[in-house]
Amino acid sequence: MTDNKEQERRQAIQREILAGRKFSLAEAIGREGGDFLKGESPVPKLVQATTEIKTFIANNLSDSSGSLQVILQTWVVADEKGVSQHLDSPLQALKQLLTNILDNSELLYELVRQVDFKWGQMYDERPYFQSPGQASHPNDEYTHESVEETLRSLLNQLDQFT
Repeated sequence: MTDNKEQERRQAIQREILAGRKFSLAEAIGREGGDFLKGESPVPKLVQATTEIKTFIANNLSDSSGSLQVILQTWVVADEKGVSQHLDSPLQALKQLLTNILDNSELLYELVRQVDFKWGQMYDERPYFQSPGQASHPNDEYTHESVEETLRSLLNQLDQFT
């Protein structure tokens, strides 16, 4: 009995509020669709997972110039298939990506090339591109060896979180 009175009171208040308004399709959709996303985030799971990975990279990658961070985050965004396989544990997707890069020297060289290119863009300087098997330029911040070491360090930090 009390529930009926409460429901009638709410309906009366709602009628009073709406009495002076003109009908609007947007408002009607809003009222009817209010419960549609109840309990769910309007942000897609893939975007949430990608954001979590990018945040982890930003907080844990030791990269003073920032070029490696930018390119690694770009690779994460491009790896939709890998990330979508780990929506419930996004850092596993990052772990898989890092492992793939470190296990494949051609991928590592391509990553370093892109990082060098990005560094040149960011600092408006000519980048130093290291060819496989060649010694690096003394002023090159991103060598094959230094990037590999940085990625291994990030992978070790990742092991602590997963």
